[in-house]
Order: sequence, then structure tokens, then C-alpha cells
Amino acid sequence: MGEINVQNLGNTDKDPSAVKTKTPTEELDIALKECGFGWFHVLLLLASLIGLVAAQAVSSTTPYILPVAECDLNMDLIQKGFLNAIPFIGMTISAVIAGFLTDTFGRKIFLVYGFGGLFICTLMAGSSQTYLLFASAKFMEGILFGMSYNPLILLTSEFCHNDIRDRVMMFQSSFAAVAQIIIAIIAWVILSMNWKVTFFNGHFVLNAWNFYIYVMSLWALLTCLFYTFLPDSPKFYISQGKFDAAGDVLMKIYKTNTKSDASSLSNSELWTKKEVKRERSQSLRSEKITSFKKNLVTGFYNLKPMFRRPLLYHLILLCSMNFLTMLLFNVTRLWYPQLSTIVESFGSNQARQDLCMMLDTYTADIKLKSANLTDLSTCVPNKSGNETYINSVILGCVSLIPLVLSGFLVNKVGKKNLFLVSGLISVGCTLGLRWTSSKGTMVALFSSDVALSQAMLSLNQAFTVELFPTTTRTLAISMLMTVGRLGTLVGNVLFPVMLNLGCGISFYTLAGLMICVTAMALLLPKNK
Repeated sequence: MGEINVQNLGNTDKDPSAVKTKTPTEELDIALKECGFGWFHVLLLLASLIGLVAAQAVSSTTPYILPVAECDLNMDLIQKGFLNAIPFIGMTISAVIAGFLTDTFGRKIFLVYGFGGLFICTLMAGSSQTYLLFASAKFMEGILFGMSYNPLILLTSEFCHNDIRDRVMMFQSSFAAVAQIIIAIIAWVILSMNWKVTFFNGHFVLNAWNFYIYVMSLWALLTCLFYTFLPDSPKFYISQGKFDAAGDVLMKIYKTNTKSDASSLSNSELWTKKEVKRERSQSLRSEKITSFKKNLVTGFYNLKPMFRRPLLYHLILLCSMNFLTMLLFNVTRLWYPQLSTIVESFGSNQARQDLCMMLDTYTADIKLKSANLTDLSTCVPNKSGNETYINSVILGCVSLIPLVLSGFLVNKVGKKNLFLVSGLISVGCTLGLRWTSSKGTMVALFSSDVALSQAMLSLNQAFTVELFPTTTRTLAISMLMTVGRLGTLVGNVLFPVMLNLGCGISFYTLAGLMICVTAMALLLPKNK
């Protein structure tokens, strides 16, 4: 069992002889190994699961309510498309700024206030009686999502030592698929009901979709409460020179995981003795009175390495890979229900056709109907059939498989090799969609595509965590996700345009983009 020389954490910068000793980060890793993996990490993962359900709900609930709320909110197709995109606009605006501030002020504050604000904005969305109010609430949800998502991912990783970090992150990434399943099941249960409650002589009406949004808001509230009682990252404290606070967090992890007294921890007197803590606190007291201005200066100073080699090269490469991977992931995920509905509308009596023949027929019918407009005096909303929800649950379940397998394989095969294999299989699945002619095959290929691209996104985040230091890591992740969300916006705008030009063009383009992503992965550093 390794010795935890905590004095080195505070004296490395003062004593030149300490250069040969372990760095603060290495000492922290030894301490985390001694704390082990236990109930503290279980609670941490539970909090992240609830948080990821709340985060996924920001964009994933909208596709389910568009059909049933189109009359209540007086939406046309263009407004529906904008409503789908507006959370991503909010995420793009806030992510980089929040990433910069998170590296400076810590992770916990953004988790507590971010999810607390998300709860309030989701309640506003659920109470909306007009399109403008609902769109404004979704925009604010996107901003708060951008503030809280990256700290959620990083906080979990920074409570894990190097030997288990990759596996824990891959396991945590599977929560996004679990969240999709939960959101689809809740939508299936609530939106199939004919609920309608009126207040104030009909001026305030709550339909089934309003109650659905209310229920989904509870996930954000639970996340806020969970992270209120969890500590901030010890790695962040050490990066800020707050070694005493980092020691308190480590002692809490050790007690929770091992059920042992603090005295059984190696060199525990350096963590627990009051006189030692007092001495260390006094030496850092000036840092605790740091002004807001000084924190901002520190944050800008941390930006400098991001724009120098080799970090700048890594940032450009990883952002490019994330742009294209998230484009494929969200195009296939968000368009899957619509394409499934188109296939279902052809019925079993139609002659067997491949997917592209059905999509080309559908787009031709849409063009014909738009040329022969009819007067519709009464708005009648269309409820999604059971197959839409069942297919969404299947997609979420299939998405779990490669993520679970990756968690076991990542240490044996390596992140880079795993990424390359996932990319090649994804290319094959995307090309296969061009000629699939059965519902079962279509579900399997779409689910595999979504699952593999989601696993690739998680591996991309793991690359970022490994290649960037603590002081710039959150900002790097934020820039990565911001560029990825731009890919989502571009993909969802261009995909229907390509469908109008021809279905084959759409899937050939997506497959070509995944070939580019796979080729870019070859440029990553070796032994990754």
C-alpha cells in the first residue's frame, strides 16, 4: 500500500529537492487507490445517472411532444424544427464560457445551481400556454445544460484513480442510453393518456404533455439535491493549491468506502491532526481570500497552454472528430422516430421496398401535397403509435451493448483501437441502411449506428481527459461539446435537404463522414 506524503503536496513548489518526489497529482492518485472503489463511488454514479436523465430530457423530450402539442402551441413544421434545435443553440452559447469558469471556480457550484435552474426552467416549459414561452424555456434549458453537463462528467472522473478511470467513464457513458429508455417509457405512459385540466375558466390548460414535462423536471431537482451533499473534486482543490480541502474530501471518501477510521489511512495524521491542518490552512489562507478578479486572471493564464503545441493540435483534432461523430449520432437518433413512422405507414400490404425507395416516395408525396394546399379548419393533433415508443426503447437497449463491452475492453485493447473498430463498423451500418428492406433490419442498423457513435463520443471524451491537464480539462471538454453541438445543428438542417435531393445521397454522405472520423483517429498519439 503506497505512502501518502501530503507534505509534498504543499511544499513541492517551495523545496527544489522535491522535484524528485511525486507530484501532487501522483500523490492524489495514490490516495484515491487507497480509498478504493466503494459506496461513495456508487452514490456518485447514482447522482450522475439521475443528472444524465435530466440532461438528456432537455433535447429528447421535445420529439415526443411535438405531435400532441402542435395544436396547443400552434406549431407548423418550421416552428417544430426550430423547437428541436433551440436547446442546442443555448448549449453552444454557454458551454465554452461555463467550461472556462468551471476550471476556475470548481465543478460543484455549476452542478448545484445549473440543475436547480434547469428544474425551474423545465417547470416553465411545462406550464407554457404559448409557443414563445415554451421556446424561451427550452433555450434557457439548453444554456443550463451547457453549464452543468461537463462538470458532471469530469467530477466523476476526478474521483477515480488512473487504474479504473477509463472503465468508470465508459460505464457512466452508458447512462445516456439508459436515460433514453427512461424518457421513452415515461412518454409512453403519460402521453398515451387523454388528460386535460383547466384553470381560471379555461385560460390555463394542462394537457398530458404538460404533465409529462412536469414529471421530467423532477430529475433535475433530484440531481441538484444529490450534488448539494457531495463534495467538490479533490483534483480541482489541489490544482488551486487548496490541499487542506482536498485532504478533507479524501478522508470522507476513505471513511465512506472502507467504513474505517481515518487513523488507518497511511500518513493519516497529516490529514486529520488539527495542528497540522491549522498550519497548512494558515499557509493557504491568503489563497482563500482570492478575489473574483484574481480568479479570472488565473483562468485566463490557464488558457495559454491551450493555444500552444501540442494541446492546440490535440484540440483541433478531437474537436473535428467530435463534430462529425455527434453529427451522425444526433441525426440518426433524432430522425429515427420519424423514419420509423414513414416505414410503418407503408403497411404490410405494400410490396417489399428498400428504405430509400420508401423515403423517396414519401418526399415525393410531400412535394405533391405542398403543391395542392387544402383548407384545414380544425387542428387535430396526431398521437404517436406504440411502435414509435417501442422502437425508441429498443434503440436505447441496443445502445447499452457496445458501451458495456467497451468498459471491459478499453484497458485490454486500448481506446484508440476500440475507436477505430467502432468507426469501421459504423460505416458498414450506415451503408447498410441504404438497402435495408425490413423493419427488423432497419431497427438493428439504426440502433447499432446510434450505439457505436455514442461509444465513440465517450472514447473521444476519454482522449480529452487523458491529453489535457486539470487546469484546462473542463474548457477542453466544453469546446469539444460545443463543436459537437454545432455538428448536431448542421446535420439536422442538412439531412432533410439531402433527403429531398435523394435518400442515397444522405446515407452515402453520412458514411463518408464516418470514414473521415476513423481516418482522423489514426493521427492520435500512440498508446492511447
